[in-house]
Amino acid sequence: MSTKKDSKKEKEVLDKEAAQQETKEISIEEQLKLEVNQERDKFLRLFAEFENYKKRTSKERIELFKTANEDLMTVLLPILDDFDRGLNEIKKAKDKELLKGMELIKNKLNNTLNQKGLSLIKVEQGEVFDVELHEAITQIPAPSEDLKGKIIDVVEQGYKLGDKIIRYPKVVIGQ
Repeated sequence: MSTKKDSKKEKEVLDKEAAQQETKEISIEEQLKLEVNQERDKFLRLFAEFENYKKRTSKERIELFKTANEDLMTVLLPILDDFDRGLNEIKKAKDKELLKGMELIKNKLNNTLNQKGLSLIKVEQGEVFDVELHEAITQIPAPSEDLKGKIIDVVEQGYKLGDKIIRYPKVVIGQ
């Protein structure tokens, strides 16, 4: 009888060992699956981060080109103002050939700057003053009742580069 008990106990021990070994194999398998999932997750996160980095750097590069253009255009605006003043003085002198030559040069410069995205903000006398679009330098008594709160004179032209205003038109408004 002791041999039956011993063999029964041996069989139970062997079954337990087999079950433990199976659980170890399953746990190793599951552990490997977990590791693979973790690595896959890391990879996907790293890939997404890299894609975001590429998008961000290309966007920054585009912004850099725009701001570089903006700096150049801002420096050229006083030259455009000087051209306008010079043309006004030449018109007073009534020298047609000099006026024609200066207008050709100014038009060529304007066309080149327009191709690069610079555009004049059109402001006319009698237009309603808009704080978002104009910069008021001073207020003077309105010559007529209908010019109160409206633009009387444009002192300095305003310009846009693309959709961004790089210089607001400076105006005198009626009070």
